[in-house]
Amino acid sequence: MCSSDLTALLMSPIVPRLIDMHCHLDLYPDHPALIEECDRHQVATLAVTTTPKAWRRNIELASRSSHVRVALGLHPQVVAERKSEIALWEALLPEATYVGEVGLDAGPRFYRSFEDQKAVFERVLCACAEAGGKILTIHSVRAVGQVLGQLESRLPPDRGRAVMHWFTGSKSEARRAVEHGCYFSINAQMLAQARHRETVASLPLDRLLTETDGPFTQADGRPSRPSDVAQMLPDLARLRGVTTETLQRTLVENLRGLVTPPIAGVRPSTGRGGDGRILTDRG
Repeated sequence: MCSSDLTALLMSPIVPRLIDMHCHLDLYPDHPALIEECDRHQVATLAVTTTPKAWRRNIELASRSSHVRVALGLHPQVVAERKSEIALWEALLPEATYVGEVGLDAGPRFYRSFEDQKAVFERVLCACAEAGGKILTIHSVRAVGQVLGQLESRLPPDRGRAVMHWFTGSKSEARRAVEHGCYFSINAQMLAQARHRETVASLPLDRLLTETDGPFTQADGRPSRPSDVAQMLPDLARLRGVTTETLQRTLVENLRGLVTPPIAGVRPSTGRGGDGRILTDRG
């Protein structure tokens, strides 16, 4: 994608109604139908992957979508079995603009692989910094401090952008992430817990995005789908003291700011389904 493509994108009147910045579309039994649903409901959706081996199939299915883009991932929860796939991840990175799900997980189930996770995450960040222009959605369960430390030392804000997925850190860690230029993708379950509501209320409004993390969250007694982000908007708007309509406009502008960062000399990838045009159709 050249710079003129980005200019045309930002001038286009076709923008999403809703945003799901983190959803595992390939874990639904109706993956192709769900992509069509995202287009029909105008939900800008980032389809994260847990292993680079899932990249090709996800790209193939999303290649004609106007609203779904694919992220290249190596999930920390699978590093124990799949750490060798970092070489494949690195080989595919030139095709991707979006990266995820990546990060660290120090929870009891996955702590035994934590040193390997740190090594993999370091390679991810170094490769992204070298390439420039990548947008990362980052997992940080019980490891926010370690994630932020690696971001600060290995991914300068002018070399890439980070979105903290399902952020559960402290207010001081949130301030630290904000200072590094991070965005935050908020889901309904975060709003259901008082401590996390307080954190969400303290975040800069211009750094907020929405997500489902489906199918790992529920809506109406079933796995969440990207269009379900609409259900959380009134509550999030009340928490932030704005109208739902104002919040929707703000979220779209936040996404616009995220996908068009002022990174000098860097162009998004032209990989089909992985390019930076998440706001509109391909024109």
